[in-house]
Amino acid sequence: MKKSTAYKIKDLVISVATTVVKVAIAAYIIIHAFEFAKTAYDFGFRVFTEEPMTGDPGVNYTVTLTEETKPKQVAEALEEFGLIRDKDLFYVQYLLSEQKDKLVPGSYELNTSMTADEMLIIMAADNAEGETDDN
Repeated sequence: MKKSTAYKIKDLVISVATTVVKVAIAAYIIIHAFEFAKTAYDFGFRVFTEEPMTGDPGVNYTVTLTEETKPKQVAEALEEFGLIRDKDLFYVQYLLSEQKDKLVPGSYELNTSMTADEMLIIMAADNAEGETDDN
């Protein structure tokens, strides 16, 4: 039994509509995958290349760490003072740094012209006096 022309047109319209929807969904997924990849790349790049907030001479802030201070709290405080741009980025930098688990309680003079790595070195156990080594 042959299908009528109306059924053929209906099948064609459904087929075209289904294809259009599939292409639209695929395009949406691809676009958002690229956006996610770009964001992830930018974040990863910044982990290793983040510049200081300002150039010299910068602004000094005293940051105090206690025994109970967690690294995420340090990151939040540094962001509030304007010493860093992004607390999440700083936390990842901390996790990847040689100073991980070496922050020492104390008061530290930090400056907006310092990089995150310089701040971590100052607050680390290797340098418990709160001053940078000028060697």
